[in-house]
Amino acid sequence: MMLSQIISGGDIPQKVDISISAIDDILIRFFNLAVSFGIKLIIAVVVFIIGRWIIKWLRKFIERFLERRHIERTVKSFLDSLANITLQVILFLVIVNILGISTTSFAAILAAVGLAVGMSMKDNLSNFAGGVMILINKPFKLGDRIIAQGMDGVVNSIGILYTVLLTGDNRTIYIPNGPLSTGSITNFSNQKERRIDIIFTFGFGVNADNVKSILNNVIKNTALIKDAPTPFIGVTTLNNGTFDITIRVWVNSVDYSSVNVELNEKAYAALQENNIYTPALLSVKMLKD
Repeated sequence: MMLSQIISGGDIPQKVDISISAIDDILIRFFNLAVSFGIKLIIAVVVFIIGRWIIKWLRKFIERFLERRHIERTVKSFLDSLANITLQVILFLVIVNILGISTTSFAAILAAVGLAVGMSMKDNLSNFAGGVMILINKPFKLGDRIIAQGMDGVVNSIGILYTVLLTGDNRTIYIPNGPLSTGSITNFSNQKERRIDIIFTFGFGVNADNVKSILNNVIKNTALIKDAPTPFIGVTTLNNGTFDITIRVWVNSVDYSSVNVELNEKAYAALQENNIYTPALLSVKMLKD
């Protein structure tokens, strides 16, 4: 019976038809998937080419912007690398999304990595941002004498993370750029001219006009003092038994220290020659018997 069914064909054609139909369905689905993926792949390639061009254009734009701001080469190189990496990551995520791959896992990984890096390098990132702000805003430049963060010195270098000062006694001080960029900075070299103020205290009975005449001659005989603004000499304060006479003269900033010393020495010598002395301070301490 079974042999006759096999010889006669039996139900084999029906099974063969089912198998062919299943294969056709698989082939159609595979073809549709291939066509769909091919379209996505073509779009992804186009987006990649356009994205690369946009990244190149943005990097050139950033480079021109930094050049106009006269940013140092080290910082320009770092910012260019940072911008390039950021834009490449964005382009990668866009292409992955176009191809239909879920970007949730990528975003979670990047967020976790960014959080870990941010926590471990919090201070350095703050210093880097401060360094960029200093180089953009330029509150000082190399060779300027500044007072910042309680330190007084000449700016020796401006780095990405630290600014280096050289003090008058030849000490090297490294100041983090983070607090430096947000703190108070006194720049003694930013202006071309500076004013020297010297205050002399005399006891009552000293002829003020005579003292002013002596100090005026000292000013006239001191080189590098500017005629404009006009030097000032006058009684500025009346104290308890004494009065103050103040000298105010203008000099070039580079000459400030030398003229200040010279003017003090000449004024002291001239007053001594004329037997005019500032009053000595007397300290009295009361003791109980």
